[in-house]
Amino acid sequence: MGRRERRIIEELKIKQGDTWRVLKIMSEFVRGFDELSDLGPAVTFFGSSRFSEDNKYYKLAYETAFLLGRRGFAIITGGGPGIMEAANRGAKDSGAVSVGLNIDIPKEQIPNRYQTVSLRFDYFFVRKVMLMKYALAYVIFPGGFGTFDELFEALTLIQTGKSHKFPLILFGKEFWDNFLKFLRETLLSFKTIDEEDLNLVKVVDKPEEVLEIVLERSKEKYHYLKEYYKEETEYMKKIKEVIKNR
Repeated sequence: MGRRERRIIEELKIKQGDTWRVLKIMSEFVRGFDELSDLGPAVTFFGSSRFSEDNKYYKLAYETAFLLGRRGFAIITGGGPGIMEAANRGAKDSGAVSVGLNIDIPKEQIPNRYQTVSLRFDYFFVRKVMLMKYALAYVIFPGGFGTFDELFEALTLIQTGKSHKFPLILFGKEFWDNFLKFLRETLLSFKTIDEEDLNLVKVVDKPEEVLEIVLERSKEKYHYLKEYYKEETEYMKKIKEVIKNR
């Protein structure tokens, strides 16, 4: 077999592999959309996978998720340990839907046992879509690279108009103060962001503050949908249910 024939065969193998990869990606999207389409109003939590249950932010994430869950919000996390476990745990204990969107990675991602809806993904970008698509708000606890990746992904999509605006709630002033200082004193001073971009995030220290922001967002979302749809959808009914006793 000549060099040209071998090259053609190798190219066909690569193309076939890409085709199957595309189909696998599509199947992950379809499965995610199908499983979560009836979820109702939800809040997505991010934060370190390395916090144990005696960490104060683990406890605060649990309390925040419990508070939201008791009001009728579903809770979505990446399905792993740490803050994700705390949020799923708080949701489950409150009787709310507790969603874990798990990812296969070599380290740290061990699915927690507090998920009432559990999905597994091979592709980070598919998982990111699911984490964002069904969320009324993000609650972002102290974390590492993955947490910042999700935060900046959301900030970029909102800033560029590729996503509707929704609350990005940074929990823990002591952790986020230097980050916000960097945004103001470096990015803003170098004119790589605008002043209004700083308003895309809110910083809180109490679970009750998170609930207040999410309820306000829910009210805004309901009125927006009411103008858009002629008849009240099932999703709108679920939003109205969580805000009716406000």
